[in-house]
Amino acid sequence: MLTNTFCHLAGIGAGTEKRLWDAGVLDWETALRLDDLPLSAGRAASVKNGIAESAQRLAEGKLGYFHDALHAAEHWRLFPQASHSVAFLDIETTGLDGYSDHITTICVYDGANVHHYVYGQNLDDFTRDIKRYELVVTFNGKTFDLPFIRGALGVSVDQPHIDLRYVLASCGYNGGLKRCEKLLGLDREDLADVDGYFAVLLWNDYVRKKNSKALDTLLAYNALDVINLHTLMVLAYNMKIADTPFRGSHRLDVPTPIDPPFEADMATVRRIQAARSPAWW
Repeated sequence: MLTNTFCHLAGIGAGTEKRLWDAGVLDWETALRLDDLPLSAGRAASVKNGIAESAQRLAEGKLGYFHDALHAAEHWRLFPQASHSVAFLDIETTGLDGYSDHITTICVYDGANVHHYVYGQNLDDFTRDIKRYELVVTFNGKTFDLPFIRGALGVSVDQPHIDLRYVLASCGYNGGLKRCEKLLGLDREDLADVDGYFAVLLWNDYVRKKNSKALDTLLAYNALDVINLHTLMVLAYNMKIADTPFRGSHRLDVPTPIDPPFEADMATVRRIQAARSPAWW
């Protein structure tokens, strides 16, 4: 999709990009070949210079150039280019304060396997492993996950980053991750009532009661987050290209979600839910 993209170029917005597409200028190669682009002479020359630089950056694998030039709602265009090396990332924490709280678990899904990191066990391995990937995909990671990781672990996740919160919002899907999942037909089944606050309670149960099943349940929940991010990424991508000339040629197959590699213990979930419920007299 990047070689069909013009809106990252200086002075080219979505409307001008659409005008180019409607005129049959569907990719960089065509734009460079034509002498009569539907633009002013000065802008046409600027576009061709920009395309030449873009082609060089793409050949060098510098996705960061496009990430920085595109609006956050347009970062979906990066996905096909790096789908072979993408980290779907989500963290769980003891709370929202990056100073007094800490990360409990991190899950990373690469499209085939879920990799997990646990506070007090192997959390430091994350700082090494995340460097393997060319692209990171999160939901609300721009304002929460990535700053929290930077503060808690002292590491910046510097790869190009797609925050699906912005992409989905541009498609009309607002709210949190769970709400977007429901609107798009993703079913969490047994874990449908587990949320971020409940994840804190699961961690506390693991720490205070030494309940390994609580940790397994937390990891099952965290893993489901990142597995669903893959599905949401593809759904969002297909929604975005539906309004382009590439709706047929560029459409991606929606992945079949894998099962989380951890088993949620529903007895633990019910016990914690019961403790949260108000007493009725």
